[in-house]
Amino acid sequence: MLRQRTAYMIFLSLLMLVLAACGKTTTEGTDATSSKQNTTAEEKGTQTVNHLKGTSVVPQKIERMVVLSAAYIDHMLSIGEKPAGVNVEVRYGGDYLPYLADQLQGVPTVGSADSPNLEAIVQIDPDVIVIESRTAENSYDQLEKIAPTIVLGDDWMDYKDDTTYWTQDLLTIAGMYNKVDLAKEKIAEVEQQADQLKGKIEQLDTKKLAYLRVREKNLQIYAAKGHPTNTLLYHDLGFEPSAVTPADQREDLSMEKIADIDANYVVLEADPNAQDYLSKMKESALWKNVPAVGADQVYQTDSFWLFKGWGVIGRSEILNEIKDMIQ
Repeated sequence: MLRQRTAYMIFLSLLMLVLAACGKTTTEGTDATSSKQNTTAEEKGTQTVNHLKGTSVVPQKIERMVVLSAAYIDHMLSIGEKPAGVNVEVRYGGDYLPYLADQLQGVPTVGSADSPNLEAIVQIDPDVIVIESRTAENSYDQLEKIAPTIVLGDDWMDYKDDTTYWTQDLLTIAGMYNKVDLAKEKIAEVEQQADQLKGKIEQLDTKKLAYLRVREKNLQIYAAKGHPTNTLLYHDLGFEPSAVTPADQREDLSMEKIADIDANYVVLEADPNAQDYLSKMKESALWKNVPAVGADQVYQTDSFWLFKGWGVIGRSEILNEIKDMIQ
């Protein structure tokens, strides 16, 4: 009887060990499967982006982003991401914008923002395409068939006195890469750069400025606001508008009106096809009587300030140019 009970107890002990081992194996197998499923979910994860056309679902980890805006190229490079495809500016030679060219070598071009090359974009096989609202008017449906298409930007005038509007699209793009903190650091750096330069401008005896653009057949003057470059000059840096500087939108300026430019500093942009008009203007006695001309304080830019004003890299370059201008 004692032997039978002993044998029975040994059998129960062995059975318990076997069941425990099976349970452990099953648990380990379940944990391993669960871990594998979680990894797969993370690898195939998605994120939802709100934009002007609603919402779009894009990969959590974006590998190939095509952008059709100089501003968005600047935004990506600012946070250390290289675009998979970029637009060109036809009026400036149909290539990379010079101030970004060094960082874009080897990146395919995909036509202009107004007329994107759909075949070139298809060949890139992008995860996401980012465009401005003006591009969306004609191309959104076609681009959306290629990849999720995010529509950013809007009419600057809708934002009235908000001088930080240029940062919004940068933060949206940075959010798609989980780099919002880095983007905020870059914004803070360029704002600090502007504050330091503003201190030097405040010490100038005269700081009245006119921001001009020479077109093929006419002259234009930019407003005190209405564009990020304008507000950088007149709000962030504290230059004073000239007597003929409009408040909100750029205006044509007749040759006769040149006499009314009372600016001590002139920023002058010239379109590539504007050399004849520019030469005619510079020969005019009216131009020679502008205070900035007499003081040799006319700064002719590379015609890219309108693009540069939208991004961290570009704004920093503008600030460096202005620093040289006032020295």
